[in-house]
Amino acid sequence: MPRLTKGITYRDAGVDVKKIRTVQKSVGRIISATHQLLAAGRVVSGFGHYAGLIKVGSQTLALHSDGVGTKVLVAQLMNRFDTVGIDCVAMNVNDVICAGAQPVGFIDYVALRQPNEWLLQEIAKGLVEGARQSQMAIVGGETAVLPDVIAGDENAFDLVGMVMGVVKKPVLGNAIRPGDVILGVGSSGLHSNGYTLARKVLLSKYSVDDKADHLVQTVGEELLVPTRIYVKPVIEVLRKIKVHGLAHITGGSFTKLPRLNASVRYELEDLPAPTGIFKQIMVDGNIDIKEMYRTFNMGIGFCIIAPKASADKIVDIFAKHRMCCRSVGRIGKGRGEVAAKIGSKKEML
Repeated sequence: MPRLTKGITYRDAGVDVKKIRTVQKSVGRIISATHQLLAAGRVVSGFGHYAGLIKVGSQTLALHSDGVGTKVLVAQLMNRFDTVGIDCVAMNVNDVICAGAQPVGFIDYVALRQPNEWLLQEIAKGLVEGARQSQMAIVGGETAVLPDVIAGDENAFDLVGMVMGVVKKPVLGNAIRPGDVILGVGSSGLHSNGYTLARKVLLSKYSVDDKADHLVQTVGEELLVPTRIYVKPVIEVLRKIKVHGLAHITGGSFTKLPRLNASVRYELEDLPAPTGIFKQIMVDGNIDIKEMYRTFNMGIGFCIIAPKASADKIVDIFAKHRMCCRSVGRIGKGRGEVAAKIGSKKEML
């Protein structure tokens, strides 16, 4: 790739988040007609949240599907495939717990350019590790060989998954109210989002084996760090403490918080400053800092919104699981605005 000479945005890199949301809403209206077709059970929560909920008898089930995105291209450049399975599991379970669900079952779909037993075995290692961290069973999957669809060499592939969880009490965000605290849990890095922009910036200047000023590993190793899985501490919090909202910080970053509740204002007052891979991307891409906080998790991979009185107990539970959790903001009166203090300025995301 040629070296970048001017700042770019996620949209410039090929991902227009606003357009994607418009398309998603359109598709959501179309598929909502299927909610009346159930032969058994009823839809509790459909399109728009982190997971869909269906009540069957006395049990509420949560369903979600997600993939690894263009992080698979980094795995191909590194010729390392034993961690992307962790990412695939993480992107699914971290979303389904946002509805208050305990993940119980997972299936995967791998599309290959050509039959490749070694590649599948390496991917399976990561899937199993992700399932272990999530205390969940992988109960099936599908492998497709699609030479006319999957471009690349003999190790070219795509990877997606689907998770099912069980819900004792849904957490859908309707209880969020002014005065609640927003707690942020540390991420392990980029996770599995924003890679179209991250790759365009970093791989236009470096090879995957290069070192860079703000990275402790090579560029490729930093890009391949697995997504953190938050299942165990979140489920423990749900068992012991009443929370009002849960958010997995993914593509579009903090701009997605209003999907929980669009009748309040999200005041982010203490987000981490750009460091590590985030600082590297911002500097090398000459990216506006507001764009960074609209695109990447910036060091906060998960948010819990709860009454202020519960904050210390939640922080303690995450600390027991060796994860840093701290207050990053509060809920105010509003209509779905997200305001973030970035440096000395307050920005609307």
